[in-house]
Amino acid sequence: MKDLMGLMKQAQAMQQKMAEAQARLDEAEVTGEAGAGLIAMTMTAKGDLKRVSIDKSLIDPDEPEILEDLILAAHADARRKAEVRQQEILKDAAGGLELPPGMNLPF
Repeated sequence: MKDLMGLMKQAQAMQQKMAEAQARLDEAEVTGEAGAGLIAMTMTAKGDLKRVSIDKSLIDPDEPEILEDLILAAHADARRKAEVRQQEILKDAAGGLELPPGMNLPF
């Protein structure tokens, strides 16, 4: 019976750590850039987009494809950084254990 109580305490502690990790994922922000910083996107580690910055020199009505490509590149950069930050936060919450590749927790 003592083992069961100990296991329940460990489960409660892990649940608390995961709740704290979720809050940290909401607060942690990363910024992705493209075009040597002419476009920047800031998002949370959960992937929620917070800000977009576009240098006015890129706005050319005759060539929207350039701006579109740079926006996609900045988003991809921000997403990669968010995933790295997410793994760092979750690894910390899991007591240093790394999650298996491809195992994303539903936050």
